[in-house]
Amino acid sequence: MPEYRERLWPTPWIYVSSLLLIPASILVLAPVSLPAGIVTGIVLYAALVGSLTLTAPVIEVSGGRFRAGRAEVPLEVTGTAVAALGDAARIERGTGLDARAFLVIRGWIRDVVRVPIEDPADPAPYWLVSTRRADELAAAINGSRRPDVEGEQA
Repeated sequence: MPEYRERLWPTPWIYVSSLLLIPASILVLAPVSLPAGIVTGIVLYAALVGSLTLTAPVIEVSGGRFRAGRAEVPLEVTGTAVAALGDAARIERGTGLDARAFLVIRGWIRDVVRVPIEDPADPAPYWLVSTRRADELAAAINGSRRPDVEGEQA
């Protein structure tokens, strides 16, 4: 059973605003064929909705591992996770970003969690992950990591 699990679904306004593909396709193809424009618009919208839905990454803390999208790392090589909300998250994603960091960020999700990687063999100094529940994710990472580290030191 995962201690934390979240799927980074797109927000509803993205699906609604994507509906503009249909009239845009009609406008472009209307001089050639109005039915072709309608069908093309519907197909493009369905493809966009399908790709947004199928590619939504999963963020999970479970079994001593932290998974973000397709990548995962053992919690024993992570440092203390820090939640960044609001303006702090904007700085983390912008001017405060290290180019070597591993990113799983989505523009439609405001908050992020920064997870330092303490493995000297890993070229990424930290992972930056978008989340709608930043405090919960940071607590799950920190809470799952500490018993393993303390148990190894004893």
